[in-house]
Amino acid sequence: MLQYNLKSVRAYLLKEEFQAFRDYISPHWAGKYLDRWCTRVMRSKIEPMKKVAKTVRRHRPLILNWFRAKKAFSSGIVEGLNTKIKLTTRKPYGFRTYKCAEIALYHALGKLPEPEVTHRFY
Repeated sequence: MLQYNLKSVRAYLLKEEFQAFRDYISPHWAGKYLDRWCTRVMRSKIEPMKKVAKTVRRHRPLILNWFRAKKAFSSGIVEGLNTKIKLTTRKPYGFRTYKCAEIALYHALGKLPEPEVTHRFY
């Protein structure tokens, strides 16, 4: 497959090359690698890959923050929490007051302290 200069093969190779980006420790060198990779992608004339490279360039400072934090934090936890909060607040029951919305969030997110004013069912 490598002997053919197909766009799909080149796109696959560029994708695989990007995997080395995660191995960097220094934000400086990771940024240099990212810039070189984006330049190669932009010269590849593969439109979907160029779209990815433009997105990566636009979010470059945020991506490099992961290296500055020494890869200790993942935004996956925060994104999951935000999704759960949005789903809870979109439920069709409607919350008339902020306090009711707060109580619903306590119930949905679990393992959080419940306020004293919740209903008691006997």
